[in-house]
Amino acid sequence: MTYSIVARDPETGRFGVAVQSHYLSVGPVVPWLEAGVGAVATQASVNVSFGPIALEMLRAGWEAQRVVDALVAGDPGAAQRQLGVVDAEGRAAAYTGAECILACGDHVGEGYTVQGNLLASDEVWSSMAPAFEAARAEGAPFWEQLMRALEAAEAAGGDVRGRQSAAMQIVDAGARGGAWRGRHLDLRVEDHADPIPELRRILTLDRAYALLDDEGDEAKAGRTEEERYAAARAMAPDAMELVYWMALQHAEAGRMDEARREMAIAFGASDGANWRATLEHMRDGDRVNRETADALLDLGET
Repeated sequence: MTYSIVARDPETGRFGVAVQSHYLSVGPVVPWLEAGVGAVATQASVNVSFGPIALEMLRAGWEAQRVVDALVAGDPGAAQRQLGVVDAEGRAAAYTGAECILACGDHVGEGYTVQGNLLASDEVWSSMAPAFEAARAEGAPFWEQLMRALEAAEAAGGDVRGRQSAAMQIVDAGARGGAWRGRHLDLRVEDHADPIPELRRILTLDRAYALLDDEGDEAKAGRTEEERYAAARAMAPDAMELVYWMALQHAEAGRMDEARREMAIAFGASDGANWRATLEHMRDGDRVNRETADALLDLGET
């Protein structure tokens, strides 16, 4: 009922899981990750306890194959389970039970594993590895590599029942100490007629927002704020949230020409009245200098 990829990015050490299924809200069920520890996908006739138990084993330093072997050996329903694991060193292992519904199977590669069951054909799960490896070879961001694997599986036919939900989670290489620590990306499409394109849409929006993080990857790589903002606007041209806050950032830095330019874009959007009201609320709540806010609110008024 599901296809997924579990991987470790050798460039950053991050771990990621991406999944799609004809199942309501697959995100809380299949992917299990912890920064500095590893990543797991548990599916088919899913044993959700495999997720937290596998992470506990990985936390104790177990290799991926040992984790898979132990979970399968201790489960009387193992023949109907499917599992993918990548450990802290990037070692990967997978298991597909003999009673998983066709089409089903898995493939273990360098630092990743793909798996699927109840699919339209074996081409679905087997198409994921080439797409992932091609994206990795061209130097695509880790999230893009995972997304390409999902898109390849869907293009090959996907879940035999259709489609419903999808998710992608990525955690950092370090920051052990709890599920919430080191969370880099966590996006879910809970119920949608076409979840893979929808995941792509919100993923693109999320990455556009991430470009403006002064502690994010692009800032650390040396890209200026101006460069990152231009890239974010190109990725998400309708995201007026980005425009509004950049206008305020310019205003607070005394760059009023730039502030007026960006705020005019926000005010001119289809929801421009909302952004004007937002600025009024912030002014009246003393969150923005009154003189500065009034100067920006005068935009477009006669």
